[in-house]
Amino acid sequence: MTKQFWTFLAIGLVVVGAIVGISLYGNKGSHLELVGGILKVRTFQMNPNATLVMLDFRAENPSDVPFVVETIEIELTPAAGDPVVGMSISKPDIENVFKYEKFLGSKYNEVLSIRDKIAPHEKADRMVGARFDLPESAIDARKSIKIRIHDVAGPVAELSETKSK
Repeated sequence: MTKQFWTFLAIGLVVVGAIVGISLYGNKGSHLELVGGILKVRTFQMNPNATLVMLDFRAENPSDVPFVVETIEIELTPAAGDPVVGMSISKPDIENVFKYEKFLGSKYNEVLSIRDKIAPHEKADRMVGARFDLPESAIDARKSIKIRIHDVAGPVAELSETKSK
């Protein structure tokens, strides 16, 4: 093979690589995702085997399209055993919990609920809550807790807090 062949091959590969790179960079805002993490975990023991968990979190939408909430799940991994998905608490019920149970502290953020939107390039501090059929001590000794937020278009965001040992 001649030197001219290798020169044209190298130029062709550089041109194709540049086109692929430009198209990937130009479409990065079309990839719908949420990034962030859990800021604060608060608990309220309702009875010896049931606990409410309130999570304050920060989420950022780096894409060019809004993230519209379809469903929200909260999953807790206890110190021993399999992960448990909590029963989500509705926005009005969370409002009532903070209205009547003052020892949880102040309600710092708005509650994230179904059909809420996180606008493109927006950072949002929100909160969610769930009921777990576990004692408060099991929740305090957890390995991790995660919030899974499903968008109406299909993508799923997972925000987590992993306790250090």
